[in-house]
Amino acid sequence: MNSKIEWEWLESALGDIKNIEHIIDDEYLTHIVAFHSQQCIEKCFKAILESQSMKVPKEHSTIKLYGLVKDTLKTDIDYDLLTDMDDLYINSRYPSDFGLMPQGKPTLENAKEFYEFALKVYEEVGEILGR
Repeated sequence: MNSKIEWEWLESALGDIKNIEHIIDDEYLTHIVAFHSQQCIEKCFKAILESQSMKVPKEHSTIKLYGLVKDTLKTDIDYDLLTDMDDLYINSRYPSDFGLMPQGKPTLENAKEFYEFALKVYEEVGEILGR
């Protein structure tokens, strides 16, 4: 890694992973798993931007951030999962839609899929950045 800031982005993403690992089996907290998964991926993409000395936008959409970093990643990213997590991230801010997917609150299966996806992105970005 080349800069302290990209390290800080990845450290913060690791914090999201660690939070998820403490709650991953709690059916009541599946929306929180989705939130931390989205946050992890957002921070990983921002670490890539920082590593390329690009201006890191004040943007929370992983879809938009992915558009900026996709050429750096070695594997294709599941666009549908990014969309689901972005929707959940936005909805988690409003009590009437608190972390809901179109079919309702994420299931444990959904939560585990989000976690595995975030972990995969985190590990790949760490590898790319030499962590």
